[in-house]
Amino acid sequence: MRTSWLRPLVLIVAAVAVVLLASTYADAQCSMCRAALNSAANSRFIRNFNIGVLVLLVPPATIFCSIFIVLRRNREND
Repeated sequence: MRTSWLRPLVLIVAAVAVVLLASTYADAQCSMCRAALNSAANSRFIRNFNIGVLVLLVPPATIFCSIFIVLRRNREND
Protein backbone atom coordinates (compact mmCIF):
# COMPACT_ATOMS: atom_id res chain seq x y z
CA MET A 1 0.00 0.00 0.00
CA ARG A 2 2.85 2.35 0.81
CA THR A 3 4.52 1.97 -2.59
CA SER A 4 1.30 2.90 -4.41
CA TRP A 5 1.91 6.60 -3.81
CA LEU A 6 5.69 6.46 -3.56
CA ARG A 7 6.40 5.65 -7.20
CA PRO A 8 4.32 8.52 -8.70
CA LEU A 9 5.82 10.91 -6.15
CA VAL A 10 9.36 9.89 -7.11
CA LEU A 11 8.52 10.28 -10.81
CA ILE A 12 7.07 13.75 -10.27
CA VAL A 13 10.07 14.89 -8.23
CA ALA A 14 12.44 13.49 -10.85
CA ALA A 15 10.57 15.22 -13.68
CA VAL A 16 10.62 18.56 -11.87
CA ALA A 17 14.32 18.18 -11.13
CA VAL A 18 15.12 17.39 -14.77
CA VAL A 19 13.13 20.38 -16.00
CA LEU A 20 14.75 22.75 -13.52
CA LEU A 21 18.28 21.50 -14.11
CA ALA A 22 18.06 21.10 -17.89
CA SER A 23 16.86 24.61 -18.67
CA THR A 24 19.72 27.02 -18.32
CA TYR A 25 17.75 29.97 -19.63
CA ALA A 26 14.11 29.85 -20.64
CA ASP A 27 12.29 32.79 -22.18
CA ALA A 28 8.63 32.58 -21.34
CA GLN A 29 7.72 35.48 -23.58
CA CYS A 30 5.85 35.84 -26.80
CA SER A 31 7.66 37.66 -29.57
CA MET A 32 5.74 40.91 -28.98
CA CYS A 33 6.58 40.94 -25.27
CA ARG A 34 10.22 40.20 -26.03
CA ALA A 35 10.38 43.08 -28.51
CA ALA A 36 8.85 45.48 -25.97
CA LEU A 37 11.19 44.32 -23.21
CA ASN A 38 14.32 44.50 -25.35
CA SER A 39 13.83 48.24 -25.54
CA ALA A 40 13.80 48.45 -21.73
CA ALA A 41 17.17 48.91 -20.10
CA ASN A 42 16.26 47.42 -16.72
CA SER A 43 17.41 43.79 -16.70
CA ARG A 44 15.85 43.16 -13.27
CA PHE A 45 12.41 44.04 -14.68
CA ILE A 46 12.93 41.67 -17.62
CA ARG A 47 13.92 38.84 -15.25
CA ASN A 48 10.90 39.46 -13.02
CA PHE A 49 8.63 39.56 -16.06
CA ASN A 50 9.93 36.17 -17.20
CA ILE A 51 9.35 34.70 -13.73
CA GLY A 52 5.84 36.19 -13.67
CA VAL A 53 4.97 34.57 -16.97
CA LEU A 54 6.20 31.20 -15.69
CA VAL A 55 4.22 31.62 -12.46
CA LEU A 56 1.07 32.26 -14.51
CA LEU A 57 1.70 28.93 -16.25
CA VAL A 58 1.44 26.94 -12.99
CA PRO A 59 -2.38 27.02 -12.45
CA PRO A 60 -3.33 25.74 -15.93
CA ALA A 61 -0.70 23.01 -15.73
CA THR A 62 -1.94 22.02 -12.27
CA ILE A 63 -5.55 21.88 -13.45
CA PHE A 64 -4.60 19.76 -16.46
CA CYS A 65 -2.57 17.34 -14.35
CA SER A 66 -5.36 17.09 -11.76
CA ILE A 67 -7.92 16.23 -14.42
CA PHE A 68 -5.56 13.67 -15.92
CA ILE A 69 -4.97 12.03 -12.53
CA VAL A 70 -8.70 11.90 -11.73
CA LEU A 71 -9.49 10.36 -15.11
CA ARG A 72 -6.72 7.81 -14.72
CA ARG A 73 -7.89 6.79 -11.25
CA ASN A 74 -11.46 6.41 -12.47
CA ARG A 75 -10.31 4.32 -15.40
CA GLU A 76 -8.44 1.94 -13.09
CA ASN A 77 -11.57 1.47 -10.94
CA ASP A 78 -13.69 0.34 -13.91
